Amino acid sequence: MLIDDLSLLLKELEPDIATIQATYKNAGFEEKFKKQEALIQTETFWQHPDQAMIQKEHHYISGVRDEYYAIIKGFEENKEMVTLFADQEAELQTLKPEIMALRKQIKKFKIALLLSEEDDARNCFLSINAGAGGTESQDWASMLVRMYLRFCEREGFSVSVLDYQSGEEAGIKSATLYIQKKNAAGFLRSEFGVHRLVRISPFDANKRRHTSFAAVMITPEFEDAKIDIDEKDLRIDTYRAGGAGGQHVNKTDSAVRITHIPSGIVVQCQSERSQLQNKGTAMKMLKAKLVERQVSEKKEKEMSVEKKKIEWGSQIRSYVLHPYKMVKDHRTDFESFNPDDVLDGDLMPFIEAYLVMQAKS
Repeated sequence: MLIDDLSLLLKELEPDIATIQATYKNAGFEEKFKKQEALIQTETFWQHPDQAMIQKEHHYISGVRDEYYAIIKGFEENKEMVTLFADQEAELQTLKPEIMALRKQIKKFKIALLLSEEDDARNCFLSINAGAGGTESQDWASMLVRMYLRFCEREGFSVSVLDYQSGEEAGIKSATLYIQKKNAAGFLRSEFGVHRLVRISPFDANKRRHTSFAAVMITPEFEDAKIDIDEKDLRIDTYRAGGAGGQHVNKTDSAVRITHIPSGIVVQCQSERSQLQNKGTAMKMLKAKLVERQVSEKKEKEMSVEKKKIEWGSQIRSYVLHPYKMVKDHRTDFESFNPDDVLDGDLMPFIEAYLVMQAKS
């Protein structure tokens, strides 16, 4: 019956509403709104040195606040209406489109609230490096590349492969993707860490079970950051691009590798045919990594996967294909029993679980 369907739909939205309420409260939107509103109403506000910035932030917070109250009010009203017209099928039919539209709005608003960190709205670079396990891990790293490409395709992100270093027998040693769309960095920050695969090896004639590891790094793009890089601190090497597929291969030394000697950071790009273009992209990556390092040092965070061994005990997520099938995130305990779907880019449930966990911490 329609009454049962609509009641169940509203019931299923209750956790989302609870997350929205908790996140809104923890972010202090109401307090910020009242403080800014009082400041803007003062007679001397027009003389404030940060007037434009305050007004811009106030406009954003006002919009969030208005939508928040509209969603909470709409949810409560629809619950009351469904109860009121429980035995009137015609009235329930008119309510259904409104509830479906509210459901879509709630899901979208929840994600927008959760993506509240300063750099969430930026584009990002996603790097994948094979870890302990030789050919097994290199094959696993290539599977992760495909997973993220499929995720970007599903979610409408623009993605390009900047670098692709093939393994000796199969898979890849490393790859770097450039992902563009609002909130790309915010969505993908949940993927930062070591990913573990358990399966029957396709490279083992005895069909034994193997465990493989690969590390994923997320670096937001800081186009607006001011950072000086001394050319004397750089070692620039060129080499012939290579990898799987014609788009990664050419016959000249157009690929560029840049080493920032003081920090030891290495970036490389081979996605363009022009050495000059590859150098420009590599410099953007280097700039992003240097800014990220500055931010991390300022916040006293030591979260770099590069400082950890890419092996047992350090994984954030496990993908088990044998003896049972399951993907489990070890930070949130979120599980999926459809690893094929996850490896085909169905990552949003894991991302949402991580963002919710972060919002509560």
